[in-house]
Amino acid sequence: MSDSVGPGGSHGQAGSDGASSKTMRVVEHFRELRRRLILAIAGVLLASVAGWFLYTPTVDFMSEPLAEIADTNAQLNFQTISAALDLRLKVSLWLGLLVSSPWWIYQAAAFIGPGLKRRERLHTIGFGLGGLILFAGGAYSGVLVAPRAVDILVSFVPEDGAALISAASYVNFYTYLVIAFGLSFLVPELLVAMNFAGLVRARSLVKGWRVAVIAAFALAAVINPIPSPLPMIIQALGMLALYCLAILVAYLHERRVAKRDRRDGDPADSARER
Repeated sequence: MSDSVGPGGSHGQAGSDGASSKTMRVVEHFRELRRRLILAIAGVLLASVAGWFLYTPTVDFMSEPLAEIADTNAQLNFQTISAALDLRLKVSLWLGLLVSSPWWIYQAAAFIGPGLKRRERLHTIGFGLGGLILFAGGAYSGVLVAPRAVDILVSFVPEDGAALISAASYVNFYTYLVIAFGLSFLVPELLVAMNFAGLVRARSLVKGWRVAVIAAFALAAVINPIPSPLPMIIQALGMLALYCLAILVAYLHERRVAKRDRRDGDPADSARER
């Protein structure tokens, strides 16, 4: 009786080893994901401790517009016994998430980085830095708009009335305003990312300028709380300027890819890289 293994047995063992290897890789990826998540959450929690001590100056800064309104009795109110504690915990967590953002962004990049090619890593870094700058610029514009918005909205309180404003609702309003302005400035980068992925062409963005104008003014009208057309127009024009910048970046990218196509003589590979 021979102990040799036939061809079918060899192929079966090879297939079993391949499946086992794939399973091991999947398990390793999940372990790495779990490790990165734990590190990211730990960083947010530690930064939230710092946010606990930054709560008072942060809320004081947010409530400055109310303090500057001398002809009204506007003031922040805590409507339940635990409202002040709840608000402090919430603000501390938000501050922790913001302060620790470089840390958890790094954890995300460290997880996906090994699976990316060099060009993809450069694109990821570029889009990350660009998104950070755009969001910061939009959020700063929201901080500039907030005092004016509070001033106008509180001005509708009658002279013999008092604006008893819930502290939680006021902080939510302020936070929503800043985040909404920040996210609105990220729309052009999303279009550029779609262009790099080959999902949209610069020519299509140029042809869709009418839709872009309508969308910019509609979005500005939704997220802008000031009942005045001037701030809405300024914000819409800012988003349209970023839209034009996105078209320029997309055009330059397509031009660079076309040059590489002519040089390499293999447009199919370049199209896949896009």
